[in-house]
Amino acid sequence: MTQDRFIAKGAASFNISYDAPPKDFYFLLLPKLTMLAFSAAVEPLRIANQVTKKNLYRWYTMTEDGEPISCSNGVRIIPDMALEPLPASANAFVCAGVEPRDAASDVTLNWLRRQRAFGSTVGGICTGAFALAETGMLKNRRFTLHWENQPAFQEYYPDLEPTPNLYEVDDKLLTCGGGSAATDMMLGLIEADHGKDLAIIVADMCIHGRSGSQQAPQKSVFSVAIGSRNQRLINAIQIMQANIEDPMEISELSEQIDISRRQLERLFKTYVGMSPNQYYLDLRVARAHALLIETNLAISEIAVATGFGSTTQLAAKFRKKFGVSPQLFRKSWSTGS
Repeated sequence: MTQDRFIAKGAASFNISYDAPPKDFYFLLLPKLTMLAFSAAVEPLRIANQVTKKNLYRWYTMTEDGEPISCSNGVRIIPDMALEPLPASANAFVCAGVEPRDAASDVTLNWLRRQRAFGSTVGGICTGAFALAETGMLKNRRFTLHWENQPAFQEYYPDLEPTPNLYEVDDKLLTCGGGSAATDMMLGLIEADHGKDLAIIVADMCIHGRSGSQQAPQKSVFSVAIGSRNQRLINAIQIMQANIEDPMEISELSEQIDISRRQLERLFKTYVGMSPNQYYLDLRVARAHALLIETNLAISEIAVATGFGSTTQLAAKFRKKFGVSPQLFRKSWSTGS
């Protein structure tokens, strides 16, 4: 492969003094990876090279056996290579997406362990943290993954707690949520390597508004989501989300946020369009929906994890919301019918 592969032509330019070897990034593609998150990680590297006309970065794609792999959107990617040992200076990122629990084989997991043992920087993009968790390298580390998959992740790995942030850098372990969070992470690396001005022009070329901090949350703040800045309402929703497995009584919740139950009900009706009880129930049923798709937990275990006293109770609420029982929903999802 020639150097020209990594330096595309473009009109924008940015002068930089750099004569050192390029940094190498290897993207390990797992089945059903999210294409948006993968491309969001690669493009800032390409643009950094393009605007500086220098080979600052190189990037390669890998699959376990070197064969093409399909993204979650059905697009197939032909990798550069199969798994092989990487130099200690390399950066190896696991790119995953939907159905991440069993996406990485033992061969892949052992390869990741070797790269970490040899000193490579290792990371996870979108749901890549599932594979990293299987290797044991997330213990006592700061990490994150896509917010949608965090409930299922915590059911599988109760001793590991992801952050809600866009991305995390913990020594030589880097992780990010899906979508454009990968762009934010790479812009952070570019800034650390070559300064803020280059990171700014790369962000502008991506037409990407930087969050300004890796601690920025992946999801919109509650005030945006519900159209209200009422702090007591926001606090109530946060408490509900933190207590899915052991639901609180609404009277207990209102007491905790120092408001009467009647006032809390008025706030929910005004800004959310439903009662606190209904909102809380919807949160729990939505969590059950996610766990049915993303885990192999028994329905009885899902009922416990979402605060229902029995599978019968869960089934009644689930059927009312989705028009089908949890059993039939899981069966139809797994068969694609």
